[in-house]
Amino acid sequence: MVCRVSTTLAPAPVPAPARTAPRRRTRVLALPEARWAMAALLAFLSALSLDLGGAPVWAYGPLYAVAYAAGGWEPALEGLRALREKTLDVDLLMIVAALGAASIGQVLDGALLIVIFAASGALEALATARTADSVRGLLDLAPTTATRLTGDREETVPTAGLAVGDVLLVRPGERIGADGSVLDGAGEVDQATITGESLPVLKRPGDDVFAGTLNGTGALRVRVGRDPADSVIARIVTLVEEASRTKAPTQLFIEKIEQRYAVGMVAATLAVFGVPLAFGAGLTDALPRAMTFMIVASPCAVVLATMPPLLSAIANAGRHGVLVKSAVAMERLGEIDTAALDKTGTLTEGTPEVTAVRPLPGSGLDENALLALAAAAEHPSEHPLARAIVAAARTRGLRIAPAEDFTATPGRGVTAVVDGHEVRVGRAETPEGADTTVQVSRDGTPVGTLALTDRLRVDAAPAAAALTALTGTAPALLTGDNAAAATRVATATGITDVRAELLPEGKVEAVRELERSGRRVLFVGDGVNDAPALAAAHAGVAMGRAGSDLALETADAVVVRDELAAVPAVVRLSRRARRLVLQNLVIAGVFITVLVLWDLIGHLPLPIGVAGHEGSTVLVGLNGLRLLRESAWRAE
Repeated sequence: MVCRVSTTLAPAPVPAPARTAPRRRTRVLALPEARWAMAALLAFLSALSLDLGGAPVWAYGPLYAVAYAAGGWEPALEGLRALREKTLDVDLLMIVAALGAASIGQVLDGALLIVIFAASGALEALATARTADSVRGLLDLAPTTATRLTGDREETVPTAGLAVGDVLLVRPGERIGADGSVLDGAGEVDQATITGESLPVLKRPGDDVFAGTLNGTGALRVRVGRDPADSVIARIVTLVEEASRTKAPTQLFIEKIEQRYAVGMVAATLAVFGVPLAFGAGLTDALPRAMTFMIVASPCAVVLATMPPLLSAIANAGRHGVLVKSAVAMERLGEIDTAALDKTGTLTEGTPEVTAVRPLPGSGLDENALLALAAAAEHPSEHPLARAIVAAARTRGLRIAPAEDFTATPGRGVTAVVDGHEVRVGRAETPEGADTTVQVSRDGTPVGTLALTDRLRVDAAPAAAALTALTGTAPALLTGDNAAAATRVATATGITDVRAELLPEGKVEAVRELERSGRRVLFVGDGVNDAPALAAAHAGVAMGRAGSDLALETADAVVVRDELAAVPAVVRLSRRARRLVLQNLVIAGVFITVLVLWDLIGHLPLPIGVAGHEGSTVLVGLNGLRLLRESAWRAE
């Protein structure tokens, strides 16, 4: 048996020019299910008023027929198609029940069944469309055109035709046309639609920006860093639509037993009809009871119990920059009871920063002079350590002198002539603690050292604490880095289980060891070396901004914004979805049990049976849509 769940999607209205995110919301009468249900309702009410007013049959009979046709033609057609595929469809059974009622003179009851059933289908279609609206509305945020700079020339081009490396001019009040980074200018960008931040964020050269976000003040020159088809907005929409086509294990289990239940229900219906007849009951008593039983025993609410909560959770997570790839993945995220985290690029940002400047006694240099000297020599280099040293000097407002005769030797450092002195900057022979240490020499004489450390994410410690609270056990740190660096990060984040200097297979073995002890592990990583562990874990989450393609493909979910705090948030959301699935199954089971017993033991009027069955179906659907609300994402 297959219960009807509409797949009608929202039409694409023309977006009005607005500086705030447009609200894309499906109108009720835009759905064909709603229009047919409205026609059936109007015809039924007209016929009912004439019927109760004592009008002749020829006056109200055709109106009842219109109600039957308007509300019943589509489910009847779907039911016949399902029957041709050798499956039982509840739509067809409902139409049979309505026609059966009409055949024994209960035309009004049959028409009421048709109208309520059509209204239920319309509400399900609206719920499905609103779920799609919540994510697909993001497409309205991306502008259709952008201003591209070519030399000294400006040209307006479609955003779909932009390529990686193009430079865009974004004026105040305009939406950014593609994901990229700021080349020049500064401005406050409202990116609440992508990141959920309530206040605009100041963007300077080097900062990342997202397609569809609104530039409030200051003109920006932005270099396109990602193909428009692969932007954050586009990936959210694509992955959520792909996820909506998958089925969670709970749903698959329900569908596995559904056909057996349907066959048993039909057999029970025949028994409810045949047994009273065998003992002398009249046809007008046995047939309505059997039809009512068939209606109230149908598992529509059970079938609809699973997917609305999971799809709503996927849509909500997508709005907050977490792309959950399937309903299966969403359900698995809520099952985890242990977390394991990578270090570099996950707990840390994966980019070094200068943490200490140490001039040597007798060098004649103070901290600022030593840092300026090193930055001048490193300025032409593109190495991450060089960029960190130059950034530190600029942060202090130091003058960076021009360098001449620059040379770089892989693994050994750089050499350049600065203000007439030969300056060499390279890794120190003996590192200091967990830091990376570089030594600065002038004219062959060491003058000081700089310590650089991979910067810890600001939300690393709160995220680790939140995962501990969710799972009841502190996360494990699995890293290929040295023990000193791993211990420093673990101490800062409150992690006690530290496993350092692991090769990719070592991370996999650590995950499997945890799972052999009966744990369901969530692994969070970002690099190519993390992909095997992401695949081996019960659920895997990849950090998306700097994550490798292999890690992004392997993971069950991707954190687009690289906010580690989103990981416990999506686990909480998944658990809420699982709780709502359980609630829905209980609601559906209670309704079916009460209505079936009422029909078998007492006398359940057909209209009440119809209202109870369809009401429970709509109730579980709307209950699942509660997860579309903003409050569902926030911490309890």
